[in-house]
Amino acid sequence: MANGAPDAASMAKKQQEISVADFFAKNRHMLGFDNARKALLTAVKEAVDNSLDACEEARILPDIRVEIRKVEGADDQYTLVVRDNGPGIVKAQIPRVFGKLLYGSKFHRLRMSRGQQGIGISAAGMYGQITTAKPVQITSRPHKSKPAHYYELRMDLKTNEPVILNEQETDWTSSVTGTQVAITMKATYFRGRQSVDEYLEQTAIANPHARFVFVAPDGVERVFPRAAQELPPEPLEIQPHPHGIELGIFTRLLQDSPYKSLGVFMTSAFSRVTSQIAAKVCKEAGIALSCIPAEVHPTDGEKLFQALQKAEIPPPRTDCLAPIGVEHLLKGMHKELGAEFYSATTRKPAIYRGNPFQIEVGIAYGGKLDSDGTARVIRFANRVPLQYQLSACASTKSVMDVSWKSYGLSQSRGSLPAGPLVIMVHMASVWVPFTNQAKEAIADYDEIRKEFKLAVQEAGRKLGTYLKKKQAAANQAKRRNVFNAYIEEVVRAYQAITTKDGQELREALLATSRKKTELAERLEAMKHKAAPEEMEGTLIIGEDGNPIVPGAAAALVEELSQSQVDAAEKMLEESGSDASVTDSVSDAPDIEPAERADGGVTDGVLPGDAPIVLSAPTISWPSMTAGKKTDNATLSLFGEEDA
Repeated sequence: MANGAPDAASMAKKQQEISVADFFAKNRHMLGFDNARKALLTAVKEAVDNSLDACEEARILPDIRVEIRKVEGADDQYTLVVRDNGPGIVKAQIPRVFGKLLYGSKFHRLRMSRGQQGIGISAAGMYGQITTAKPVQITSRPHKSKPAHYYELRMDLKTNEPVILNEQETDWTSSVTGTQVAITMKATYFRGRQSVDEYLEQTAIANPHARFVFVAPDGVERVFPRAAQELPPEPLEIQPHPHGIELGIFTRLLQDSPYKSLGVFMTSAFSRVTSQIAAKVCKEAGIALSCIPAEVHPTDGEKLFQALQKAEIPPPRTDCLAPIGVEHLLKGMHKELGAEFYSATTRKPAIYRGNPFQIEVGIAYGGKLDSDGTARVIRFANRVPLQYQLSACASTKSVMDVSWKSYGLSQSRGSLPAGPLVIMVHMASVWVPFTNQAKEAIADYDEIRKEFKLAVQEAGRKLGTYLKKKQAAANQAKRRNVFNAYIEEVVRAYQAITTKDGQELREALLATSRKKTELAERLEAMKHKAAPEEMEGTLIIGEDGNPIVPGAAAALVEELSQSQVDAAEKMLEESGSDASVTDSVSDAPDIEPAERADGGVTDGVLPGDAPIVLSAPTISWPSMTAGKKTDNATLSLFGEEDA
């Protein structure tokens, strides 16, 4: 070439294959290893996800220990150790599982699982190798009666193959099977938002059947106890749905098919295709049902594909999903969040691109939650917390689409609602459409966003109902204070007329005041058995921190001694007064609080009169229900299971 410019032949010599390991080593930000702060969280997430998946598939209640150790002599290096009680890994598979990218068992099967691509844990080891030049250490015991296998290995970035540095048998301190991985990496440990601590808190909410122990670099140990003793239902593997595949994939399936007829191919390779549907599709495409799939001409294959897309085929089965469920959502939130009200809902399964998915939403309000600023949204995909790219996620956009003012909360235009509120959103699917390989946000498909919004609205309506009842209860409390303020006046008038001390009348009037206000409102707010349908799947926490007992208010109202009310009415009649104990006081003037002589504050002050000290004894409810028992079991508010 002129001027010494390279020609095609010299340029061709520079062409070479790029290893997938080499590619991700240079683009590790795509896998969530952007910086030292984020890298530690990503590594913990990948290891814990694998442990949970393995335990659940082996039907073992997960018991996972996460420990982060500071490397002596290095300011920015930590060793992450994750240990589980899962089924273990057979010896021959250990090097490839931890030392080869895109190697796993979950990519080609359609069933709900946390891992999908076979990248995560090997990428964490690769990051540790790049930043510290130290190998990954793996110990696994697949058999209780045999020693554990110990490996030290690194990844060959040019070939994407594991290199074994050390291999031996070793003792396993536990009597059960399990796996332990230790990765030394450049990292930064911190507490707070988007930290390992927060990730484990959220993982405990979405996985109440698991127990976690976390040991921080400073030696502080946190235990996240198990809140449920039942494993989630095991999801079943399904075949792809015809309406969720594209022409190129369909053509490849035809060419690679081992079946000897199109009829068997369509009924075996796809979900929900019956022999009748297969015959109808072949007839529509003009192809014999007995034709061998691998011999179908590309033109005929396209006709067959188009006929398959037009056919009426039932939606895919949903037993491939394992949603958290309303009961476990409530248990998980109540275990980790100090709220006063919880609501949860699980939508019916829906379809996007032929893939079944299911949306769940939980809401926590009030209590110890932060009341400053906007609500906190915690997102999950297949029970895994999503810590980054909050605003880019379809779930967050759906929360902002909802008009929260309809549920009694303030909200600026195009933003999250304000107040002490936590909104938990979860998507369960055989294939979650993440926006990147780091699995940080859910892609914005119309079908997914619609289901998110409907689920949030359903849970929001339950919160709105509770807030209305709470406001009504506050109004009743104010009404009771006004009622109580007049009791002393009535008692004084009674004393002046009858010359009696009026103590019995005072107690009877106080009992009536409580019955007509507080208990009536509590009955309306807490009566479970007759609760409206929109309040199912909710949990209200009492002042003692425990779920309110179903029917407690109803029992109190039923057991309140009517004789005390009758006695008060009789005394007033004898005194010649035309007043009634049950007269409404809603029209009484507002009463302002005033200081008492002892420095306290009265419940109310009559206009133009001296402050009244309401010193009447507080009524003891047990004494009013003597001889009768109430159920003290701790139950969920509108459910049958223990909370």
